[in-house]
Amino acid sequence: MLRVGTVAGTPKSSPQWVAFERRMGELGYQDGRNFSFDFLQAASADEYELLYRKLAARVPDVILAIGPEIGLRSALAVTRTLPIVMIAIDYDPLARGYVTSLARPSGNVTGVVFQQIELAAKRIQLIKDGFPDRLAATMFWDKLSADQWEAARSTAAMVGLQLSGIELRESPYDYEAAFGQAPLDHRGILIVPTSPFFFRDRARLADFALRHRILSMFVFREWVDAGGLLCYGPSITASSVALLSSLIGSPAAPGPRICLSSSLRSLRWWLI
Repeated sequence: MLRVGTVAGTPKSSPQWVAFERRMGELGYQDGRNFSFDFLQAASADEYELLYRKLAARVPDVILAIGPEIGLRSALAVTRTLPIVMIAIDYDPLARGYVTSLARPSGNVTGVVFQQIELAAKRIQLIKDGFPDRLAATMFWDKLSADQWEAARSTAAMVGLQLSGIELRESPYDYEAAFGQAPLDHRGILIVPTSPFFFRDRARLADFALRHRILSMFVFREWVDAGGLLCYGPSITASSVALLSSLIGSPAAPGPRICLSSSLRSLRWWLI
């Protein structure tokens, strides 16, 4: 029985988790026979460590820490022995000291980095190049995407784009009220970074932008699939499934559990 566990801010019905379980079935893992997936959903960032502690007490074979920094930090706070597979989406695990290098992460952590801090700056450049007549924009951000907001704000100042940042705090997020805080001349473009809660609300955000006839820039391909205008980044569904299934392997020939090297260059990027 292979036991995999995770804590996530998105529901189990999200496309990356559905695709992961489907891929596990294709590899020969049958839920309840030779595979179990212990999925705990966090309603807020404050719940992550409590839920990871609950998960670690069940002693899974592999812990997944996918998404925000709070996920990896919480997982490491409760175990330094159980294998942890990270997909660092909106933070730099090397700069934050979670791994000693990208080639040899050391300890009980391995995985990949999505470079969202750098890509947050790139999205500002794409907005400026694609819509040179637009001089101002609004960006939503929350506690888990603060680093992306800082990178975007810094780049916007350099390229001459006026950027208003609106922080979302209380879940569920009220996007109508938040957008109303932006100056009128900043409401033609909406930029949304990645966090578990923005990803959870991707259909709401895409519908919001369409109803208000706003040019929208998102992160993952899944946002465009939901109706958003632009994204610059990977498909989180395809990338997550490829990484996790390569780590786990098939029941007949299981893959390495913790010795796969991290790589910044292992992902393909899409401009939709």
